[in-house]
Amino acid sequence: MAELSTKPYLVRAIHEWCIDSGYTPYLAVKVSEQTQVPQSYVKDGEIVLSLSASAARHLYIGNDEITCGMRFGGVHHDIYVPMSAVIGIFAKETGLGLVFQGQDAAPIVPVADADSADEPPPPSPTAPSPFGKSPHLRVVK
Repeated sequence: MAELSTKPYLVRAIHEWCIDSGYTPYLAVKVSEQTQVPQSYVKDGEIVLSLSASAARHLYIGNDEITCGMRFGGVHHDIYVPMSAVIGIFAKETGLGLVFQGQDAAPIVPVADADSADEPPPPSPTAPSPFGKSPHLRVVK
């Protein structure tokens, strides 16, 4: 049996945490030909979507895709985001959330190991993040 990806479970968990905490969940997406979003809102090949209840109608966060209906400039759009296109999910108000590491990026040492006094801390990831330089974000595979 193939190993299940942790990504959809983590996306759902951070989304639920944002909603329960009264925060606005934002989803950062790398746009490709499989991604269905309004192209006029894409910047540098990426888009950030609000997954709040008032912005995303009929939201579905499955293991392979995220779908919903959204309004952009007053016009309804059906949104389709393959889970592989998700860069990360975070709370708009605090910046807390997760950035997902690509398959070809360097491995990240778990947070518990990073504080070890026996070894120097690992280098930080060099990939640009749509979330800025928040110390609360962790990159996961």
